[in-house]
Amino acid sequence: METYDYLLNIAIILLSTKVLGLLTRKFQMPQVVGALLAGLLLGPAALNILKQTDLINELAEIGVIILMFSAGLETDIQGLKKAGKASFVIAMIGVIVPLIGGYALAAFFNQQGYLVSDAQGSIFLQNMFIGVILTATSVSITVETLREMGKLTTNVGNAILGAAIIDDILGIVALTIITSVSDPSVKLFTVLAKIVAFFIFAAVAGYIFHKLFRMWTESYNKDLRRFIIVSFVFCLVMSYAAERFFGVADITGAYIAGLMIAGTQSSHYVSKRFDTLSYMLLSPIFFASIGLKVVLKDMNTTLIVFAVLLVLVAVITKVIGCGLGALACKYTKTEALQIGVGMVSRGEVALIVAAKGNQLGLMSSDLFGPVVIVVVITTIIAPVLLKMAFRMKAQEEKTHVEDHLMADREEEHYQYKIK
Repeated sequence: METYDYLLNIAIILLSTKVLGLLTRKFQMPQVVGALLAGLLLGPAALNILKQTDLINELAEIGVIILMFSAGLETDIQGLKKAGKASFVIAMIGVIVPLIGGYALAAFFNQQGYLVSDAQGSIFLQNMFIGVILTATSVSITVETLREMGKLTTNVGNAILGAAIIDDILGIVALTIITSVSDPSVKLFTVLAKIVAFFIFAAVAGYIFHKLFRMWTESYNKDLRRFIIVSFVFCLVMSYAAERFFGVADITGAYIAGLMIAGTQSSHYVSKRFDTLSYMLLSPIFFASIGLKVVLKDMNTTLIVFAVLLVLVAVITKVIGCGLGALACKYTKTEALQIGVGMVSRGEVALIVAAKGNQLGLMSSDLFGPVVIVVVITTIIAPVLLKMAFRMKAQEEKTHVEDHLMADREEEHYQYKIK
C-alpha cells in the first residue's frame, strides 16, 4: 500500500527546525543549533516521533552537497589562495594531535582492562583507530554558522575551509593506512594515487567548465535560470565523480564545483537561488538528520566515563592542534582559537569512519555509543563555541578602539593644558 507519511515527516522537520532555530537565536546562539536539537528531540534518542528513512538520508546528502557548493560560490578565491599554506599546516597538526589524544585515551582504558572488546586484531590497531575517528572533521556545521554570522569570507573562514578540505584528504589517508595493515586487500598506494588523480581531474574539468561558463554568462543574459540548472548539474557530477571514481568525499567535489563558478558574472545570482533552495528544504533536513541518526545503546558506567573523556579529548585536541597550526602561521591568538573551534565538529564523518572500523573488526560494537555521543556533543557545541570566539574578537576590537579614543582625548587634554 502506498504511503504518504514522508510528506508529514518533512513538514514536521521543517516546522520544528525553524521553531527551535528561532528559539536558540533568542538565546544568542546560531539557528543551526536549534535544527540539530530538533532532530535529536524528534528521533529515537528522545521522543521517537521520526526515524531515518532512505528519502531523508538522500535529501540530507543533497542538502550537505548544496551547502558546500554554496560555500564554494561565496568563497574569496584570492583569500583562499593566501590561506593555502596555512590551511595545510593547520590541517596537518589538527590531525596529528587528535590522533595521539584518541590513541592515548584508548590505550589507557585497554591497558587497565576497562574496555571489553569484541574487536579483532591487535590492541595497538584498535587504539590507533579511536585516534583516527577523532581526526575527522565535519565542516558543514561550521560553514552554516559562519554564513549566518557573515564571517565565511574572512581570513578565518578561508583558513577553516581550506583546512577542512585538506583534513578530509588526510583523514582518508589515515583511515587507509590503518585499514591496510589489517586488510591486505586495501592498497595505500592505490588510494593515494586516486586522491592525486582526483585533484588533477578537478583542476582540468574545473578549468574547462570555468572558461566555458564565463564565456556563456557574459554573452547571454535572456534567461538566467538556465545558469542555475547547468551549475547544479556540474555540482552533482563533481560530487558523484569524487565519491564514485576517486574515493574522495562528495562534499569536496561540490565545494570545488562552487569555486569554479565563484567570481563569474552570474555567481551572485546562482548563489542567491541556491540559498533559497537550501534554506527552504534541504538544509533543515540535513541538520535534523544528524540528530535522527542518534541511537544510544545501553552503556555501563565505564563506557559512560570513556564517552565523557572522549568528548573532552575530541574538543581539546582539535582546538589545540588547529590552534597551534594557526599560531605557527602568524594568526592572532583569537583567530587561532576561532579556527580551532571551527574544526571541532565531527558530524557524520566520524560515524562513517566508526562503521568502517567495526566492519573490519578494528572497533568494538560497544564503542559505538561513545562515538555517537562525541558526534552529537561536538556538533551541537561547535557553533556555540564559534560564536563565542567571534564575540571575543569583537570585544577586543571594541576595547582597542576605546583605548585609542581615550589616548586621543588624553593627548588633546595635555595639549590644551600646555596652551
